[in-house]
Amino acid sequence: MSPSTSRTDGPAARFVVVGNPANRRVALFRAAVTAAGLPAARVVPWLDVLRGRAAPFRPGETVRVDSPGEDPDVERLLRGTGDGTRVEGSALWYERFTAAAREVGRAAAGCVLLDDPDELAVLFDKRLCHAVLRDAGVPVPPSPTSGPGAAPVRGWADVRELLRTHRMPRAFVKLAHGSSASGVLAVEAAGPGRVRATTSVERDAGGRLFNSLRVRRCTTEAEVAAIVDALAPDGLHVERWLPKAAQGGRAADLRVVVIGGRATHAVVRTSRSPMTNLHLGGSRGDLDQARAAVRAAGGSWEEALEVCERAGACFPRTLCVGVDLLPAVGWRRFAVCEVNAFGDLLPRLTGLPGSGAEGLDTYAAQVAAVQRAGARTTRNHHAIA
Repeated sequence: MSPSTSRTDGPAARFVVVGNPANRRVALFRAAVTAAGLPAARVVPWLDVLRGRAAPFRPGETVRVDSPGEDPDVERLLRGTGDGTRVEGSALWYERFTAAAREVGRAAAGCVLLDDPDELAVLFDKRLCHAVLRDAGVPVPPSPTSGPGAAPVRGWADVRELLRTHRMPRAFVKLAHGSSASGVLAVEAAGPGRVRATTSVERDAGGRLFNSLRVRRCTTEAEVAAIVDALAPDGLHVERWLPKAAQGGRAADLRVVVIGGRATHAVVRTSRSPMTNLHLGGSRGDLDQARAAVRAAGGSWEEALEVCERAGACFPRTLCVGVDLLPAVGWRRFAVCEVNAFGDLLPRLTGLPGSGAEGLDTYAAQVAAVQRAGARTTRNHHAIA
């Protein structure tokens, strides 16, 4: 289903990673580069980029833009606080991160850029990303906050009205620029005053919001409203809560990694809560069981992967994305919940059978994809010459 990952005779890529040197993502990618027999990947720290002190990129280098997370000094420059548990500040983070990514793009002129700055700006705005997917015909949960003409959500009163007018008694309310379930509420509204929500957000006595590793229930409308009102200044996205398929009595979805347009890796995530994120108590499910459930329901596993590839194709200038795929109850139909720019942190997970990434983790598969692309470019150049 994908091209071969065998070694090529193309020119060796010289990789540069824009990232936080201590971040495990950077370490895993650099290890994949070395394992491929290539020169060690150079690291350009986000701190240097944000302070205007980054060393210049060299013509011909292959530049990977990696996550700026897990560094309190970088968080402070992007968000205005070094406390990584704080929820507020995502709009400021987005403004500063996208500006920095575009500066990397300008500085890397003459290089091969693996992550397009304009596409990153879409990927990190759930409203924009949802609209792009929907307009491309990718199945997504209905949303009243994406696309042209969508009014900004100013607080709980607006959310409550959207739920009513769009007949959405169950919906996810998300930070427009959030990640890793930060600021997410799974809201259930059964009528006036009958509102509850599941969330990992905690609010202290001063009204400040914090991410917790404990998913909890808000059982009053006043409590839900207070959290939503505090989140709203950073921008909110609202989408219908689609009932998920189950595995072992737990809600299930999939993270599918798409590299160079091909679905190469997949993991099932299961949880007793609406959020399946592994850091919130979710756990890896059984992929073979999921495939069997799809086929037993009369569905097609290949078509499920093709949905993810269509989502990835919406971002043709970004080498790798992580697609969150929602299987509907019964495992027959699928929708794309989100597309993640940095969705490849799946240690020790090797490629899907027939994907061309068998035996390779997500980072090794990306290195192989770059090598193949370089070899094709070289062959085409020689043919033209």
